Amino acid sequence: MFYENSFWGMNLLWWAFWSLLLLWIFATPYNIPFQQKKRGSALHLLNKRFAAGEITSEEYHEMKRIIQNGLA
Repeated sequence: MFYENSFWGMNLLWWAFWSLLLLWIFATPYNIPFQQKKRGSALHLLNKRFAAGEITSEEYHEMKRIIQNGLA
């Protein structure tokens, strides 16, 4: 048997493959189903202010349009 290039039964290429696969699985950002959205987003803060009654409906719709169009 030839074990001169093996590391615990796998050669270096397989170790690199499995390491990259695990890195890709755990390091790739993805959306988890039913996950709450980021609480610090501008739209979330705007919705919160509108629900609290701090701004009027007209102000809300104007600010929402600005946020969604990226004008701010």
